Amino acid sequence: MEKNWYVVHTYSGYENKVKANLEKRVESMGMQDKIFRVIVPEDEETDFKNGKKKLVKRKVFPGYVLVEIIMTDDSWYVVRNTPGVTGFVGSSGSGSKPTPLLPEEISFILKRMGLEEKRIDVQFEQGETVTVKEGPFANFTGKIEDMDQTKGKARVMVNMFGRETPVELDFTQIEKL
Repeated sequence: MEKNWYVVHTYSGYENKVKANLEKRVESMGMQDKIFRVIVPEDEETDFKNGKKKLVKRKVFPGYVLVEIIMTDDSWYVVRNTPGVTGFVGSSGSGSKPTPLLPEEISFILKRMGLEEKRIDVQFEQGETVTVKEGPFANFTGKIEDMDQTKGKARVMVNMFGRETPVELDFTQIEKL
């Protein structure tokens, strides 16, 4: 049995409550091997109120939550009977199994939220000397001290004002010397 992403319909405004309730139920009912991630897709937007800039999260799909599940009668029941859940999207009638999202659909949503690893082929190694090709540190050179493959970032020790300073850069911002 493979895990897939499903869309769950909730009462509008209850998305975060459903996420919290479902995560508690997964824990208390021992379903960690069948129900994995629960996501409320959100975008960050900048609002201006009274002349002040404020970062606000807005729901991408109000009234919906994404759940990664290995679909069995048990896991379906746990999700379906979580308070605030009105049903699965893509199920035709009671008792029928819902249709999972296609891999490209969930990939698009996760990328948009910054949750999916950007597939970057890393040609860098720790200790290697690189040049910064863009951003505020463009044209500086430094040694890679640490790398985070999943975030696509490297900590580079750049020589500034006669001292080594750690700078976090995207892999796309650096190139081999």
